[in-house]
Amino acid sequence: MADPISPQSQPVSGPAFDPPVARAAAPKAAGNGLDWWKEGWRYFAAAPWMWIGLTIAFIVILILASIVPLIGSIASTVLTPVLAAGLMAGCNAQDRGGELTFNHLFAGFGERLMPLIIVGLLYLVGTAIIMVVVLAIIVAFVGMSGLGSLWSGDPMQVGWAMLATLGAGAFFAVLIGTLFALPLMMAFWFAPPLVMLRNVEPVAAMKASFAACLVNIWPMFVYGLVGIVLMIVATIPFGLGWFVLCPVFATSIYASYKDIFGTA
Repeated sequence: MADPISPQSQPVSGPAFDPPVARAAAPKAAGNGLDWWKEGWRYFAAAPWMWIGLTIAFIVILILASIVPLIGSIASTVLTPVLAAGLMAGCNAQDRGGELTFNHLFAGFGERLMPLIIVGLLYLVGTAIIMVVVLAIIVAFVGMSGLGSLWSGDPMQVGWAMLATLGAGAFFAVLIGTLFALPLMMAFWFAPPLVMLRNVEPVAAMKASFAACLVNIWPMFVYGLVGIVLMIVATIPFGLGWFVLCPVFATSIYASYKDIFGTA
């Protein structure tokens, strides 16, 4: 793969990107999943302290937003793609041979703010639907348990039946929730850079992101496996490795975006 920290890599700007965006989602070999981590490291290594500062600020802002009374979780979810788009803009600046600055974190608050907020709202709605389905499954299992065991008249039997059925219901609910969450995550994965760097509209960006993940399921699988190993390694030295892994995770997303969608 080409050196990402290079002035020769030009950014995509304006609405000149040829729709439909999904046509640019090129299928890659499984081994590219490992390459994305390598490329992400190269972005990080070009400005390690700035990347650490950016990701710490990213996390702190989301934590502060989440504790706002009444709207905390909504604000945190909506801000995520906006701030993530800023990190993608930082990677894009490095790609063009520019300097990474702290201001890049807030680049998403410019003209692409509303589309990025819409991405966050769509993700929030999807998450809410999944939570309702999961809770409905648990309630349904507990309800059946109560109805079936009440006939026995034995309080102990009623209690054990409720616990046993709740366990089965929780397992089934988590399974269904995971199956529903994966497509949502796939739709969100490339949406911030597509909206920020290619001016793609929110719904089209999420559709393109889902399609890109789908046709690249094997490199995404390898990417995930490597990520699990890196998380274990990062946790061993008192969790200090996360100060490096978090920014490399962010830059690896841009590396995968660039590899799959290319540059103009």
